[in-house]
Amino acid sequence: MTEELQLLDWKRRVFDLYAEVRAAAEPAGAWQRWRAIRDELFRTHPQSPLPPEGRESFSGLAYFPYDPALRLLAAVEPAEAETREIAGSAASSTRFRRFARAHFDGGSLELYWLEAYGGGVFAPFRDATGGSDTYGGGRYVLDTVKGADLGMEEGRLVLDFNFAYNPSCAYDPRWACPLSPPANRLGFEVRAGERMLAA
Repeated sequence: MTEELQLLDWKRRVFDLYAEVRAAAEPAGAWQRWRAIRDELFRTHPQSPLPPEGRESFSGLAYFPYDPALRLLAAVEPAEAETREIAGSAASSTRFRRFARAHFDGGSLELYWLEAYGGGVFAPFRDATGGSDTYGGGRYVLDTVKGADLGMEEGRLVLDFNFAYNPSCAYDPRWACPLSPPANRLGFEVRAGERMLAA
């Protein structure tokens, strides 16, 4: 299988996984399933973010315990459109257009639209655990290009921080990933979602 078809297979599996999570009646059970499938993909898939030499000894991704209080419904408010070059790892940058803010109890995040073929909604964030318990460049809670989308409920955007995950560059510098811009840096700890693997 070519590398392109391997990547297509990875994307199909991730999209299917998020569709399963959205359809689940019980978020905590869906989170357990999400974790299990992600561990399998990281361990066995040729497009795993883990370097090949680290896959054999890989015993699973690290997470904070599930916290139902961090499954939030965010009111989306349009924002003045503004094109931004969001800095990334490996001296990269990606062009996005800010189009809205998602407001939830305790904070808000800017929502970005990928300014490239096909587009997609993106919401990275960094919280006060960044650089200690979690990846210093931030985590992703919504990235529709990668299928990471938990949908809408009651007309509001589901931001379940239990499903927050590290960008691929947290595992291997060969990946170039957009990082959390200053506007999406939260001044408090979000003790939910993926943590850094122990060294």
